Amino acid sequence: MTTPITIDFTETDLDALKDAGGTLAVIVTPEGKLDPAARRLNRLTKGTLARLVEADRFAKAKEGDAITMAFPAGMAADMLVVLKLSRRPSVEDARKAGASLAKVRGKGALTLCAGSTNKIEELALGLSLRSYDFTDHKSDDSDPAEGATVMVTKPDAATDAWADKAALADGVFFTRDLVNEPANVLTTVEFAGRLKALSGLGVEVTVLGEDELEQLGMRALLAVGHGSESPSKVVVMEWKGGGDEAPLALVGKGVVFDTGGISLKPAGGMEDMTMDMGGAGVVAGAMRAIAQRKAKANVVGLVGLVENMPSGRAQRPGDVVKSMKGDTIEVINTDAEGRLVLCDVMWYAQEKFAPAGMVDLATLTGAMVIALGHENGGVFSNNDAFANAFLKAAAAEGEGAWRLPMGQAYDDLLKSRIADMKNVGGRAAGSITAAQFLGRFVKEDTPWIHLDIAGVASVKSDTMLAPKGATGWGVLALDRLVRDNYEG
Repeated sequence: MTTPITIDFTETDLDALKDAGGTLAVIVTPEGKLDPAARRLNRLTKGTLARLVEADRFAKAKEGDAITMAFPAGMAADMLVVLKLSRRPSVEDARKAGASLAKVRGKGALTLCAGSTNKIEELALGLSLRSYDFTDHKSDDSDPAEGATVMVTKPDAATDAWADKAALADGVFFTRDLVNEPANVLTTVEFAGRLKALSGLGVEVTVLGEDELEQLGMRALLAVGHGSESPSKVVVMEWKGGGDEAPLALVGKGVVFDTGGISLKPAGGMEDMTMDMGGAGVVAGAMRAIAQRKAKANVVGLVGLVENMPSGRAQRPGDVVKSMKGDTIEVINTDAEGRLVLCDVMWYAQEKFAPAGMVDLATLTGAMVIALGHENGGVFSNNDAFANAFLKAAAAEGEGAWRLPMGQAYDDLLKSRIADMKNVGGRAAGSITAAQFLGRFVKEDTPWIHLDIAGVASVKSDTMLAPKGATGWGVLALDRLVRDNYEG
């Protein structure tokens, strides 16, 4: 697994700044106020820092931006970085400042003079998340970036505040690694093995194989994997940090590669379908973060792991499959396979755990990318209070989310002539009809949220907190949902 950089908090030592090597960073407020560390650096650079702060370059910079000075005179450092940030920044600006620093720092030693700046743990989270680099399959064996030393007024308090954020960074990195992995490496067997390792953090992990899934009646899920040599699996991860209360259930689509099956996708861009297990990846990362920080809540994560391949055994358009619930499904398009995986796992989650609420996540529809682009995940729900709690959590963590409608008119589009339902409702409102399909497998008394993350799980360009590729979207929001609503 890609390991987040080490971040240590120490008491400010002004005398050590002159000889600090690598990159040295300092925080200056938008008003240009210099704290003791900045004043010391200004003296060492013979007034150059003050001149920079008074220049248009600093004035035009936005809050959270980083301004660099290469090889500052009078210092051992290779680079001096000035972060423009208020003493009491917002969470977003603090994380942005950390991310800005990560982008310019290089791989050598890093020392940040943060003084008494508030939310320093959020800045550290931005620094950690933006330092992610997936290099497992590169032959270049260059060393990863060194850790960071953060000089602050109260190092013990900063260290304590950082502990939970470090757990979040670890969970996000776990998700990103899973989503970035190629399908010949992250098979269903390998995926299950990596999740089994969560038992070392106190998570109870159960892996259900094809024989057990057949006995449970998960024939919709099993039909998706018929064409693959990789065995289909369901992995159940239980974190029991609360009391006797019912758990929150997180359910993830884990299609490790999606060719579309017999309804074959176009060749162009099919390589991106290694990320079609993004929902399962987010569930895995959230469970890892929750366990790492020893959350006082009961949470169960369930993921359906399959591969959708064409072969002589693959399901065909026109086939009818029977779900664990007992409903029959006419398969119109074998590329609408994720909902067939989720419907069985969701029904199992309710039958087995009677959860207090259920959230499913999936890179489910291309229509979601058309609707919301890469800025927001789609939110669908049968419960306003539950949906609003998630939207509040996502907003607090800076993860874009937007609620879309559901209704009977959309549900009617799923009517089948020969079965209880079709697996698609046509081109119109494709993301909504997919949500309506899943809604048929939600019990009336179960608060439920469906998150379509097709546009946000993996992106083609850098974001504020992630390089291009897997983002880890959803780990922070789900952890916040648990923290604010399920921890006693």
